Amino acid sequence: MVKVYIIFYSTYGHIKTMAEAVKKGVEQVEGVEAKIWQVAETLPEEVLEKMHAPPKSDYPIITAKELTEADGFVFGFPTRFGMMAAQMKSFFDTTGQLWQAGALHGKPASMFTSTASQGGGQETTIMTAVTQLAHHGMIFVPAGFAAGSIMFGVKDARGGSAWGAGTLAGPDGSRQPGEDELQQAEILGKQLAGVAKKLKA
Repeated sequence: MVKVYIIFYSTYGHIKTMAEAVKKGVEQVEGVEAKIWQVAETLPEEVLEKMHAPPKSDYPIITAKELTEADGFVFGFPTRFGMMAAQMKSFFDTTGQLWQAGALHGKPASMFTSTASQGGGQETTIMTAVTQLAHHGMIFVPAGFAAGSIMFGVKDARGGSAWGAGTLAGPDGSRQPGEDELQQAEILGKQLAGVAKKLKA
C-alpha cells in the first residue's frame, strides 16, 4: 500500500475538519491509505485558554522519525500574518537529520490553509511554506484548478487557490469550512494520492 500522511496544526478546528476531507479524497485512490497526524502544540495552556481555543483532537502527535514511513504528504496549517503557523514551522525545524540524510527527497507533498479573510494569506501562506519542501527536495503538488468551477465562483466567500485548498475562518474563528472548501480539500487529497501512487510504481 502507498501511504499518505496528512499532518496538520489547528487552533480552532478548521484545519482539522479540512484534514478529514483531505483523507476522504486520498482514500478514493485504490491502493493508497491515509493517516491523519497533528503536530505538537507550542503555546502554554494558559495562553490557549485566553484565546478560547477548544481542546485538541485525539489524532496522534507526529515526530520527525515517522515521516520516513510515508510515500506522500498533505500538510495543513492556519496562517499567521501570511505565513505558516509557528507550530508547523517548529515541527519542520525538527527535521534537520532527515534533511542531512536526504530521507524525504523525491516525496510529493501538498498543502492547505485557513485564514481570517479572503485577503489574509490564502496564497502567501502556502507560497512561503514551499521553502520547507524545497530544502528537503520534496515535490510540491499544487492544487491548480483541479476543483474546476468551484475555483471560479465569486458569489460566496470561500478560501482556496491554485497553491492549495483553503478555508476562511472569519476574524473571530466562528466560520466553519463550507461545502465548496471541503470539496476542494477532498480533491486535493485525491490528486496528491494519485501522484504518490505513480511515483512509487
